[in-house]
Amino acid sequence: MTKFGELIGSKIPTLIDFYAEWEEENNNFHSTLRDVAAALGDKAKVVKINVTKNESLASALRIKGNPTFIIYKDGEMKWRQTGSQDANTLISLVEQYV
Repeated sequence: MTKFGELIGSKIPTLIDFYAEWEEENNNFHSTLRDVAAALGDKAKVVKINVTKNESLASALRIKGNPTFIIYKDGEMKWRQTGSQDANTLISLVEQYV
C-alpha cells in the first residue's frame, strides 16, 4: 500500500482504472485509457490496477464492480464511478483537477 500512497499523493491528478483481466478482453478500455493518457500528457497520470492481482487494495477501497474509475489528487479522492466511461468524459473529469 505504500506504493499506492505515493501514487495517489501526487500534486497532479491521478486517474486509476480498477479492472479485471477477464473483462478487459471483452472491451476497448485499454485503447480508451491510452487515448485519455495521450490527451492529458504530463498534466495527469493514468494508471490501471488489476483487482485480481491487488485484492487487498480493491477490498480496502471497496471496489465492487469493474471497471471502477477513481481520480485522486494530493492523496484525496476527488471522483469515483463504476461502469464504462468514454475517453472524452474521462478527459473532462480529470481536467477539472489539473
